[in-house]
Amino acid sequence: MLGRAAVAMWWDVAPQMQAEFEDWHTHEHMPERLGIPGFLRGTRFIAPGQPSYFVLYEARSLAVLSAGPYLERLNNPSPWSRKIMPHHLNMVRSVCSVRATFGGGVGLALSTVRFCPPRGQARKIAARLAQDVMPAVPQRKGLVAAHLLQSRTMGAGPRTTEQEIRGGDAQADWVLLVHGYDAEAVAEFLGSHLQDLPRAVTGHYMPSYSLAPRELG
Repeated sequence: MLGRAAVAMWWDVAPQMQAEFEDWHTHEHMPERLGIPGFLRGTRFIAPGQPSYFVLYEARSLAVLSAGPYLERLNNPSPWSRKIMPHHLNMVRSVCSVRATFGGGVGLALSTVRFCPPRGQARKIAARLAQDVMPAVPQRKGLVAAHLLQSRTMGAGPRTTEQEIRGGDAQADWVLLVHGYDAEAVAEFLGSHLQDLPRAVTGHYMPSYSLAPRELG
């Protein structure tokens, strides 16, 4: 994981909008985001066989995601963004701090696990993942990295213009990301180690497009 913060987002797109959505996201939206100081990498993932997406923006710090140029862009979307964003369906968006990270890179297969610990149990569950489960991931056959994210509440101010266009976003609580170069190995790891995560929602994705600031023209 690059940096100490991230924006993690899940959404669906109607099949008839998929081609234009990917055109917009690749050629306008992601370059716009990666042009913001402190954004380190953006990656779009797609669920195999369906227009369901996970997008991860990795950032230097939470401060990058709470004010300044990023907030200005959230409140001044382009005309093309205003056209596309109403078609972000079932949107879940979380601004997160990186609580633990092991390994690196972007694998062929990514599983995301959103979970919500019972009151008073978050620290214990996070410690178990960070100390007992995640460290071995980079050395396991078929796996390359694991990252644990915690959603942060970024103030109680009004919704941004982009959120208003989308009609409001749901929010994840904790997020575990497991990358691998073998989808079966990722699935086996989840089944062996993560069955007891509370109120877990799991998604399986493959990379569609990734961009770093140095690659901007």
